[in-house]
Amino acid sequence: MADYGYGGSGGDDKAEFAEYEKLNQAVIEDSDDFEAWENLIKCVETLENGGLNRNSSPAAIEKYRDAYDRMLRKFPLLFGYWKKYADLEFSIAGTEAAEMVYERGVSSITNSVDLWTNYCAFKVETSHEPDNIRELFERGATCVGLDFLSHPFWDKYIEFEERMEAYDKIFAILDRVVHIPMHQYARYFERFRQLASTRPLEELLPIDTLNQFRQEVLAESPNTVQAGQQQIKMERGELEIEREIRLRIDSFHLEIFARTQTETTKRWTYEAEIKRPYFHVTELDEAQLVNWRKYLDFEEVEGDFARIQFLYERCLVTCAFYDEFWYRYARWMSAQPNKTEEIRQIYMRACTVFVPIGRPGIRLHYAFWEETQNRMDIANDVMESILLALPGHIETIIAWANMQRRVGGLDAAIAVYRAQIESSECDIYAKGALTAEWARLLWKVKGDVDAARQVFQKNHHWYLDSRYFWINYLMFELEQPTSSETEHTNYVRIKQVVDDIRKKSHLPPLVVKDLVHMYMVYLQERGGKDAAKEFMELDREVNGPFSIQTSNKQKLAEDGKEATTDRRLMMENGHPGVEVDESAIRRGENPYTKYYLQQGDVTGAAP
Repeated sequence: MADYGYGGSGGDDKAEFAEYEKLNQAVIEDSDDFEAWENLIKCVETLENGGLNRNSSPAAIEKYRDAYDRMLRKFPLLFGYWKKYADLEFSIAGTEAAEMVYERGVSSITNSVDLWTNYCAFKVETSHEPDNIRELFERGATCVGLDFLSHPFWDKYIEFEERMEAYDKIFAILDRVVHIPMHQYARYFERFRQLASTRPLEELLPIDTLNQFRQEVLAESPNTVQAGQQQIKMERGELEIEREIRLRIDSFHLEIFARTQTETTKRWTYEAEIKRPYFHVTELDEAQLVNWRKYLDFEEVEGDFARIQFLYERCLVTCAFYDEFWYRYARWMSAQPNKTEEIRQIYMRACTVFVPIGRPGIRLHYAFWEETQNRMDIANDVMESILLALPGHIETIIAWANMQRRVGGLDAAIAVYRAQIESSECDIYAKGALTAEWARLLWKVKGDVDAARQVFQKNHHWYLDSRYFWINYLMFELEQPTSSETEHTNYVRIKQVVDDIRKKSHLPPLVVKDLVHMYMVYLQERGGKDAAKEFMELDREVNGPFSIQTSNKQKLAEDGKEATTDRRLMMENGHPGVEVDESAIRRGENPYTKYYLQQGDVTGAAP
């Protein structure tokens, strides 16, 4: 650590870097530990006597940037840390460096009202190019403008235009906002209505709507006054016409306000139940998940694509670690026309950032979807990436083999199974399952029962521990078509499988029991004249007390003899079971010595 002694107290620097190494190691060992990341960030922020600045050592700056970059790759939805990172970059490297961090931040969490508001505020304070600032605000409006709590962003946008004294632009902003159901809709409408009374008519409505209102006003009969015996029509001047048009416009705006109020009220119930609108690693309670499901249901029924998509994006900030919402988003988007790239982005975000590889379901979904797009190279890459992290994952291998069968035929599927069975990465349980699936392919797809049976018969001795293998082997024989002429042959084959399960396999007793029960049902439904006798024998063996379970006792004995197991159990149960060794007695040894020693009685064991 001597290389890190830059200025100040060299000893303090070394201690700080030693603490950094300790905390960094904790993060490396468990990158899912959020508290470890928080401790590391606190440490790097206070390197070199309490804080980083443009005069800090290159080593300290490098470590702080590395820590932030790694944390935000792991947890890209932490808007507060993007803000802190940008602030630090501003103090160390200036405006351009801070803007780069903000850009990375808003790319990672595009719908964060707070981050966009901070970014735009930073741009207002550091830039002298109003057009560039407006461009940034417009990007932000596209990303967060529909948020129910977007008022901080819109306030900042209006505040900027007030600095510019651009009241036409302020009115244009308000004209957009009053249509959005949001928390503070009424405040914006009051401001909008006040400004509308002072703005030129051309700014208040589209030209066709404005012309329509003018025609309606002109079509109305003018007011009349009584002059003696005559009524005289009063001609209206332009000011009078404009006043009447403005009254109509105001009524039109009040209708907008009423609609916005109604839409806001509809959503208020769901918004009030959102207790955590931001991302965090801690789990959400079930009530929060139920509320998001109901809110999405509501917006989907309402049918506004932009609002539905925006709510999904909001939901997937809070619920980023919940696969169900990624599935739902992808499925909903796939029902919309011409959204191929949007669907791909949903799957890629889920697979590469948020859903752990230990839950590969969404990745399999993504591979299937890419198959529908005829992008088999991508689909294969997805499958391979799962198996790199989860070697021998049965569901993935089966899905991959079936995908290869759909594209390249039966031989391509079998090639996948062969490669995985021969791989050293697969354990014996996975290989047993894959061998069974290989046989099922030959049976179900090729229709070659004999070839499938050969796969089972030639490999069963390798997979005595594989529940998957034996269940499929038994089901294979049970499901073969039968007739009065072939039933006995089928019976012999099925019985042989059951005998192997009972006497040779190493399956747990409860699994053996379940499989034998399936065979007993077969005996009842399809068995011959001796089926009842065999049924009762099996019933005694698998359902009776252990003392009469001959087959299990034989399996437990090293020499395969029932008496050996009985003798061992008697010994384990105490004095009556002392095993007498005739040759030891002839040598003059006391057969009870070992028993007394086991019981801890040294005096009884003494000669």
